[in-house]
Amino acid sequence: MDKQDNYTLIARTLKWVASHQNEQPDLDQLSREMGLSPHHLQRIFQDWAGVSPKQFLKSLTRQEARARLISGNTVLATALDSGLSGPGRLHDLMVSTEALSPGEVRTLGKGVEIRYGAARTPFGEAVLAWTERGINFLGFTEDIGYENVVNSLKNKWIYADFIDDKNGAREQLEEIFSGAGGKPIRLWLRGSPFQLKVWEALMAIPEGAHATYGQIAARIGQPSASRAVGSAIGNNPVAWIIPCHRVIRQLGELGGYRWGEITKQAMIGYEAGSRLSEAS
Repeated sequence: MDKQDNYTLIARTLKWVASHQNEQPDLDQLSREMGLSPHHLQRIFQDWAGVSPKQFLKSLTRQEARARLISGNTVLATALDSGLSGPGRLHDLMVSTEALSPGEVRTLGKGVEIRYGAARTPFGEAVLAWTERGINFLGFTEDIGYENVVNSLKNKWIYADFIDDKNGAREQLEEIFSGAGGKPIRLWLRGSPFQLKVWEALMAIPEGAHATYGQIAARIGQPSASRAVGSAIGNNPVAWIIPCHRVIRQLGELGGYRWGEITKQAMIGYEAGSRLSEAS
């Protein structure tokens, strides 16, 4: 089974467990759904996620979410108080951001060449777009459809020249999700100063921790702006890299997600499961 086949299997497994968490399925039931032996499924899942399917399922409970929320509040405060924003570390890759100038924002992409394409990832098919200055879009299609995701991209860059580059997208997505080579990730983002500040704060939330909209608002110095923070998070153009999936509601509930709630559950379960594995 090659890497892309593994990605497909992991995506199916993550999503199935996330969408059936209330049933608390066991390994035998999960393996029947996936069409594999329990031993084979357990090995592939453990190799990629670092935890067993049972641990992944545990990580989706509200009790676990609340614990991560408390941890996230502490770590986020420490990170932002120490000046950590903008350049941050994510999955052992350096992430640096460059914002569009006001003039570039007004042109809506006129004269900009944007390459894009779709490929499979552990969280289902994703659409990636980039320019010579960096990645400017990453969205997931599983819950809302390929056309809707591509339209979200093109509506942001109305006058850009789009070039379909499936091979380039596949190679970059493999690097992003596997950490291959430890190459730096460069982002080229279009957003208001407020949005950029929110997105930078999101990168201070470490893997496996959570924060609320109110905590993000307080940490950027605008404690009454929770609603505006929520809007900025919803407009995050590069899912996963800027981890908006780590923001949840005050009571530990996951809340909505631009690319679908099941996709968000799969991301949170994977990261939280990894944290459980490290703690054991």
